[in-house]
Amino acid sequence: MEAPPPDSELRRIVRRVAVLNLSYFGIEFAVALAIGSVSLFADSVDFLEDASVNFLILIALGWCVVRRARVGMALAGLLLVPGLATLWMAWEKFNMPAPPEPVPLTLTGAGACAVNLACAYMLARYRTHGGSLTRAAFLSARNDVLANIAIIAAGLVTAFLWASAWPDLIVGLGIAAMNADAAREVWEAAREEHRSAEA
Repeated sequence: MEAPPPDSELRRIVRRVAVLNLSYFGIEFAVALAIGSVSLFADSVDFLEDASVNFLILIALGWCVVRRARVGMALAGLLLVPGLATLWMAWEKFNMPAPPEPVPLTLTGAGACAVNLACAYMLARYRTHGGSLTRAAFLSARNDVLANIAIIAAGLVTAFLWASAWPDLIVGLGIAAMNADAAREVWEAAREEHRSAEA
């Protein structure tokens, strides 16, 4: 069995991931508002949520297992925030169904994909060593890579096949569904951790 990496190394990686997520949140949020993209809006909120999760991990790393598990359960709720934001933006888009500009949509999605791939790669080693907290961070980064590929596809479809708001809307709602599933997985892992620690 692989030995757990030292906390100092984990802290360094988590801090780097948090800063990357917070930085790209600003970029993606600005582009989403400028072009009226549901999927970019949802993904930008997700970047902000990821930054929050990783900053919380930094705070909670020195805590006992029970307290970490409780924070993990709270983070499961945080993972639902991007989905709720997506539903709100989608409702707005239904009322004004203009397609977003495909080139900024595609390029911003590609940038987000690169950031999330880097974060998922950095966190992959720690997903089984830090309990539900690092599992939350890894799952979020992994899901975001898939979401970003879908955003790129939506941009390409809008540019070359179907100049409609629907590709962007469909991807945005898909991001909401993936985040709901990640929240369930984190909740279950944290609850199991809590039970084991109290047994």
